[in-house]
Amino acid sequence: MRAAYVEELGPPEVIRVGELPPPRPGPGDVVVEVEVTAVNHVDTFVRSGAWRTPLAFPFVIGRDLVGTVVESGPGAAGFRAGDRVWCSSLGYAGRQGAAAERVVVPGDRLYPLPDGVDPVETVALSHPATTAYLALFTHGRVRAGETVLVLGAAGNVGSAAVVMAAQAGARVVAVASARDAGLCRRLGAREVFDYRDPEVFRRIGEASPGGVDLWIDTSARNDLETAVELLAPRGRVVVLAGLRTRPVLPAGPLYTQDRSVIGFAISRARADELAEAAAHIGRLQADGLLRAHATEVLPLEEAALAHRRVEEGKARGKLVLRVSTPAG
Repeated sequence: MRAAYVEELGPPEVIRVGELPPPRPGPGDVVVEVEVTAVNHVDTFVRSGAWRTPLAFPFVIGRDLVGTVVESGPGAAGFRAGDRVWCSSLGYAGRQGAAAERVVVPGDRLYPLPDGVDPVETVALSHPATTAYLALFTHGRVRAGETVLVLGAAGNVGSAAVVMAAQAGARVVAVASARDAGLCRRLGAREVFDYRDPEVFRRIGEASPGGVDLWIDTSARNDLETAVELLAPRGRVVVLAGLRTRPVLPAGPLYTQDRSVIGFAISRARADELAEAAAHIGRLQADGLLRAHATEVLPLEEAALAHRRVEEGKARGKLVLRVSTPAG
């Protein structure tokens, strides 16, 4: 079968596209014929070795997929040949990746594709929308009526977070570029501030006199001194990006105001947490509330180029690799 894989850790140029033996499923696995896979920042971390995780060479890259079930093992109930499905958690923790014509997916990490949704949009949303859900609900414990601040609100994770927080009944304050203000409001933000404004955090404080209940920084600046100062009592900062950042932690106001800083990585999410996120994402997609606002589809042979563009910040929206075209 054709696959994009590496035989050593290193720069994008170590990625090869060629033939590998088809994978062998275990009793709880599902064999999926892959249509499309997405390219995420974390995929570049795994390929380069920046994010250490067990893997075996040759290692197929990629986490997310949309495809069609070919067969399922006896322990993978609920899936039949021909079912359209998606997954967001291959390519780490000993699992081979998604960028191959056929892959093996543990049954508890595979989800039905909602009827009528675009496979390219679904795979583009898979990783960022799952991250947004985990940040808001699993770790951020957002509640209706709370004020949620989303920095990087027009990005892949940020835009999903704005939609989900607004749909949950939160008051969403977005920080993005001025050109994306209209987009953020359409997604559900009540107020939008330009990140280039030198007074942006003063304005946020004035617009949120009771403080920010949940602070989500998808832009990876992780300015904890500013964030903690602007939190409401019992407010939470969720750290989800910025692998190499080393911010100052203001311990005084953190403990005297019952404020907290919580870090998480999607790579450490449990299968049941990912399934809960997938169900939520599926409902929003089926209702037309969650959309990928920018995607670019490249052939599988351009996997190395896609990794390079993501690493260099030259991907506007989401890069998707087409592995095969579904029959019919």
